[in-house]
Amino acid sequence: MKLLKTAAAIAVSVALLAGCNSSDDNNTQSETVRFATYNISFDRTKAGKIYEELAAGESQQIKHIAEVLQRTRPDVVFLTEFDHDGVGLNDQGVKDFNSKFLGQSQNGAEPIDYPYYYLAPTNTGLLASKDLDGNGIIALPNDAYGFGFYHGQYAFVVMSKYPLDTDNIRSFQKFLWKDMPNAALPTTESGDSYYSEEALSDFRLSSKNHIDVPVKIGEHTVHLLGMHPTPPVFDGPEDRNGKRNHDEIRLFSDYISDDVTQAYYLIDDKGTKGGLGIDASFIIAGDFNADPVDGDSYQYAIRQLLNHSRVSQEVAVGNYIPQSKGAAEYQTDKPYVGNPGDWTQLYPLRLDYVLPSNNLDVVDSGVYWEEKDSPQRYLFENEAGEQGKSVSSDHRLVWVDIKLD
Repeated sequence: MKLLKTAAAIAVSVALLAGCNSSDDNNTQSETVRFATYNISFDRTKAGKIYEELAAGESQQIKHIAEVLQRTRPDVVFLTEFDHDGVGLNDQGVKDFNSKFLGQSQNGAEPIDYPYYYLAPTNTGLLASKDLDGNGIIALPNDAYGFGFYHGQYAFVVMSKYPLDTDNIRSFQKFLWKDMPNAALPTTESGDSYYSEEALSDFRLSSKNHIDVPVKIGEHTVHLLGMHPTPPVFDGPEDRNGKRNHDEIRLFSDYISDDVTQAYYLIDDKGTKGGLGIDASFIIAGDFNADPVDGDSYQYAIRQLLNHSRVSQEVAVGNYIPQSKGAAEYQTDKPYVGNPGDWTQLYPLRLDYVLPSNNLDVVDSGVYWEEKDSPQRYLFENEAGEQGKSVSSDHRLVWVDIKLD
């Protein structure tokens, strides 16, 4: 369990949750900056449907998601499963979310505004040029670079109170899986490659995208490294999704390595080689679909980051692992070995992460999952006992507070 925090850290946390964070006014002198990730379940079965709901301003699920953000008040938030046009050009949905939901008080919560945002291009629902699943037909969803019934399904968005250095964003949407040295490519029982050479010549590693977005906070730059690896399930004995999830996580593990040769193979979408500078500060965020002790991940894939020399061990495995009372009291009939207080998803598993670099000063962390007697319990469970997407999301918002001198 997490140890007791200092009185100063607790005071900072209470002020932030009460909506008193001075960075609401983009005051770069603020002592703390809250980074968060949240799988908001804004995926829909039809392209453009989420845009219609956001424009109408009436969806109760979206109102609940907005209220979660208003009550937790992150300064920079990485939102996964936010459908968009796939290429990141149509920002109307983000604008409507800002003005019609976040900008309107939800159940008395203080409105919040994110003037800066970035819609990342995504591989989900983007049809490949080769027959990836080997059935002789090139068709969605199984021949998409990332599973999806239309381009932009399950995409992600960065929203921020601080400026984003968009000129220096790096992405790895087009990086091929076969170009990762010693990649965990799936094989058949006989040891042959599960994918044909033709398929591998066009098989992108990232199921959505991997992005490096520099956030400008006064004189500081913090790199937001965002990803949403594929779930390590829905496959067969070859474990193709589990191995892809592992290597998607490995990409960022190599990207932040303090051994520059470890990232020599990485070439971003602009042709720039290599990883992140060894003196840079970063936050790795997203729904990684990988639990450190439970679930179906290949070789406990998330440990590549949790045990990484450049990642804050306090947040990864120590006293500042994000936790919640709501998760600790969650009832499940599924077997598990992990600490229930660490769970971020209803399965239940720890899948969502905000992992700072070890050169950042962490002062607080948490998972926003209110317990059953909380006045805000309606954000997590309805009268019918449902606790997933019909209420808000099957995931919970995870946050970490960083002190910048």
